[in-house]
This record gives sequence, structure tokens and C-alpha cells, in this order.
Amino acid sequence: MTIELFITLFGVGSVFSSLLTETLKKTFKNISTNIIALIDAVIVGGLGSFVYYFLTGVQITTTNVIYAVLMALCVWIGSMVGYDKVMQTLKQIGA
Repeated sequence: MTIELFITLFGVGSVFSSLLTETLKKTFKNISTNIIALIDAVIVGGLGSFVYYFLTGVQITTTNVIYAVLMALCVWIGSMVGYDKVMQTLKQIGA
């Protein structure tokens, strides 16, 4: 996986994961937002990586599976930090 590919998948995955997290937070109000973010990051980051692999004909190797797991972890962290910090900044500016 190249740096350009990682950054592209990470950026797109974080955006989709953040949007999905916010939608699910409004639907499931009694579940922790970190857990919701983790679940949809695994779906968006991990499965998104595998979808990319299948669409481009990349062989599924141990290394590529590790990359997909790490991508899910990075998307989870990116989606949690990104949205929360943006909302915190907007609240501080508005207050």
C-alpha cells in the first residue's frame, strides 16, 4: 500500500465513518459513541479496504489483511477525533 493510497482511503473512510457515526448516535442514544464509532470504522475502514482490493485485483495476503485492520483502527481514531474536535470548536466560537 502506497502512502497516497493510504491517505486517500483514510480520508474518505474517516469522512464516511464520521457521518455514519453521527447518524447512528441520533438513532441509538443509549449506546456509547466510541463503541458506535468503532463498529462503523471496522465496517467502513476494514471492508472499504477489502472492496478496494477486490476492485483493483490486489491479492489478499497477510500483509494486506494487516493493512486493512490498521486502516480500520486509523479510521476509528480519525472519525472520533475529527468530529468531536470540530464540534467542540464550533461550540466554543458560538459561546
